[in-house]
Amino acid sequence: MRGADACELIGGPQALEEAIRTRDRLFVLFYASWCPFSMAFLSQYLDHAGGSELCYVRILSNDADDHVRKYGIDVYPTILYFENGKLARRLDGRYLAGISRLALEKFAAECAVKT
Repeated sequence: MRGADACELIGGPQALEEAIRTRDRLFVLFYASWCPFSMAFLSQYLDHAGGSELCYVRILSNDADDHVRKYGIDVYPTILYFENGKLARRLDGRYLAGISRLALEKFAAECAVKT
C-alpha cells in the first residue's frame, strides 16, 4: 500500500489506545490541520508508511485533546513509537520547523531495531 492507504487515520482517544494495545509495534503521528509544519510533513509521513512493513497510524489532534496531554505533545508534528503497548521512543517536531524527512528516516531506522 502507498500513502494514506497504508496509514490509518485514528478517530479519537479510544481508538488510539486500542491501536496501541493491540499492535506490537506502532508509529503514531500527532498532527494538526492548522499547523503548516504538520501539513507539510504529512505527505512525507504517508510516503514513508507506504514503504514500510511497520504499522503507521495518524491522529488529527488539537491542544485540548486528552491524549495530547497524556503523551506530552507540545509541538506538531510529533511521532510516538510504541512497542508492545508501551511508549518506546519519540520524535518531537521542532518549534517553527517541524520534522524533516531525514529525521523521520533516521528515527524509523532506529525503531526498526527491536529493543
